[in-house]
Amino acid sequence: MNSPAADRARYDRATAHLDAPLAIVDLEAFDANADDLVRRAGGKPVRVASKSVRCRALLERVLARPGFAGIMSYTLAESLWLARSGFEDVLLAYPSADRAGFRELAHDAKLAAAVTVMVDDPAQWELIDAARDGGTEEIRVCLELDTALHLLGGRVRVGARRSPLREPAQLAALARAVAARPGFRVVGLMAYEGHVAGVGDALAGRPLRSRAIRLMQGAARRELAARRAAVVAAVRDVVPDLEFVNGGGTGSVQQTAAEDAVTEIAAGSGLYVPRLFDNYTSFRGRPAALFAQPVVRRPGVGVVTVLGGGYPASGAAGPDRLPVPYLPKGLRYDPQEGAGEVQTPLLGSPADDLLIGDRVWFRHAKAGELCERFDTLHLVEGDRVTAGVPTYRGEGRTFL
Repeated sequence: MNSPAADRARYDRATAHLDAPLAIVDLEAFDANADDLVRRAGGKPVRVASKSVRCRALLERVLARPGFAGIMSYTLAESLWLARSGFEDVLLAYPSADRAGFRELAHDAKLAAAVTVMVDDPAQWELIDAARDGGTEEIRVCLELDTALHLLGGRVRVGARRSPLREPAQLAALARAVAARPGFRVVGLMAYEGHVAGVGDALAGRPLRSRAIRLMQGAARRELAARRAAVVAAVRDVVPDLEFVNGGGTGSVQQTAAEDAVTEIAAGSGLYVPRLFDNYTSFRGRPAALFAQPVVRRPGVGVVTVLGGGYPASGAAGPDRLPVPYLPKGLRYDPQEGAGEVQTPLLGSPADDLLIGDRVWFRHAKAGELCERFDTLHLVEGDRVTAGVPTYRGEGRTFL
């Protein structure tokens, strides 16, 4: 692995013929991260979370590698687009109210065979049926289990508010209801433990909080492993030919893969390794996706101003949702201005070595959201850009 200074020099050389702002993916780091996900999955296939990649060319690249199988998508419109593009196994990870999309799904045998939709409430399949408009294709259905950890008799909840279904009897009852409904077939079960997979447990300068997170995650893993196994058994009693049980995420690949009840692992952010994935004890990835902003001003000693850069990530607002100045090392935001809409002042001694037109390289807080800001990802191999590939945005696709 190169030093940060060597990487900066390499990225500057590779993109010298391009004007910033621009975004890159370092293919050596991307491929190494892919290999690490497969290693941690321990022989179980990794389903790629498309929201964390948002680039068809890179989805194709990773799915061509051994150990990867299928896509986990985030909207029905995206799912149909990917299926029309040739991806044959697309699991929509969230419920949808896209009536036009469901109508298309119900009328097209190829799409219906490739796309699986998420259901955790009878009202959702009522909406699908109402949207069919005469379409008779069988709709593949995945049920979602709520993975949140409940403490103090349910008065404290740790985890995302997703499915209302927690207990084996609830999932089995819904599976029976779907099985009794003409035009639907239960093929999978999903349980995403975001409070384990998506929360770092080694926060810099916060040892007590880090320990508390590790204790919480250990308790959450134990509780969920037992409950998930019971749910899978209950659902298999209703649907013996269940095709898959999906679980995990980049931060919990090896722990989730160790559960016998889980048949595949979901991961995506671990390919790009954005800044929110720096704080884990379970793995170390290589930053693969970066963006560069040009220096356009030198307001004074120890200060430069770059163009734009105000690309906050989704989630609860806070400093950890901002991109981080990455290369050269040692730059930081002005606390009075932060990351700006049109310009961003950066402070620190490295600023004095930067000239007008030089680049500052940033890492986004989250993975695929970077692609909503750029229409092209420049693929870097060594010290050359070997291709420019469109993001979803570059293909005119903004699904959310």
